[in-house]
Amino acid sequence: MPWLSRDGRLILTARAVRTFAYGYLSVILGVYLENLGLTPWQIGAVLTATLAGSAALTAIFSLVADVVGRRRMLLISAALMAIAGGAFAATSNYLLLLVASLTGTIGATSGEVGPFLSLEQAILPQTTDARHRTTLFGVYNTAGALAAAAGSLFAAVPAVAQHWMGLGPAQSLRAMFLLYAALGVCVLLLFTRLGPAVELSVEERTAALSRTGRYRGRLGLGASRGTVRRLAALFGLDSLAGGFVVQSLLAYWLHLRWGVGPEVLGPVFLGVGLLQAGSFLAAGKLAARFGLINTMVFTHLPSNLLLMLVPAAPSLPWAIGLLLARHALSQMDVPTRQSYTMAVVSPAERTAAAAATNVVRNVAQAITPVLSGIAMQTVALGLPFVLGGGLKIIYDLALFAMFRGIRPPEERT
Repeated sequence: MPWLSRDGRLILTARAVRTFAYGYLSVILGVYLENLGLTPWQIGAVLTATLAGSAALTAIFSLVADVVGRRRMLLISAALMAIAGGAFAATSNYLLLLVASLTGTIGATSGEVGPFLSLEQAILPQTTDARHRTTLFGVYNTAGALAAAAGSLFAAVPAVAQHWMGLGPAQSLRAMFLLYAALGVCVLLLFTRLGPAVELSVEERTAALSRTGRYRGRLGLGASRGTVRRLAALFGLDSLAGGFVVQSLLAYWLHLRWGVGPEVLGPVFLGVGLLQAGSFLAAGKLAARFGLINTMVFTHLPSNLLLMLVPAAPSLPWAIGLLLARHALSQMDVPTRQSYTMAVVSPAERTAAAAATNVVRNVAQAITPVLSGIAMQTVALGLPFVLGGGLKIIYDLALFAMFRGIRPPEERT
């Protein structure tokens, strides 16, 4: 990729290291917490805490990043990731686990958590030209998906360790959190090598500082705040729906419904990750042909119908097949959504726009895992799939109705 700068390559590498850790942690997290004696609603509460912490840190870090430095905020985020992993390895106390979850950097899903995404989303357009922006976001998400897929396969390691090394379940799973902390340190070291080009120029930083004072309480947004507000509301609805079926809960549902463990869940979510990786690359090509909004909506709708069919699967192979089919389509809106948001705002507003949309997504997603756990425990195991898929369909239709006429610059020509 000769069109990508050195800083861009460092961000892609850090993304891959992080999401490898998220990939295996999202598979084993529910099983690990159950092994510690937590009930389904308590597990849901831990997932809610980490998503809520992620939202809070994203808001705080993104507000100050353009003034005090994006690189500095990325370094702090990586340090918190390492600390959170160490805390989960060191304690089995429910309250302490909740506190550690509030760092917002525990991988409850195979996707991005914490403030990393908003900061990197704002930096990436500065590492290439406008013609390659959507392609870069596709590569960025592909790198994450492939690493997460490898991490999902790696989630089978505790079962292997128990069989061949005689380790107990808790001991083997706890070692995975120590590795998570070590990978957080690796991410921190990568961020120390970022150059000054990841920051705003002096003129842009002055404008950002001015907006932070003038639009306090609105995440520093200026002229684009109306557009970003509408996008954030819609993305929040999508994320609220997604919180019912975050990957940790999908893995936990398969464990409860069909009695499978990490040795089965790991390969399944490896397949999920590989399909997602392919879909990210395909999304860039589809967007170039059909437009960003069309690609977001018309790949998302069928994936949500497949999601609603999962609990009706008559056997484990059918359930796995429906999940794989769903994930082959469900994530095509991710690079297109990120590219679209960065394209319809000015360069100096990108950090604020990324923060606004991602904070709302994180807050919304933090609400539903605990509700999902309660629904699984008290109503029906399959109810979260129906609720999540139905709300996502509403999001798709609303997004198309509101934004099909607002095009990014490259589509206007």
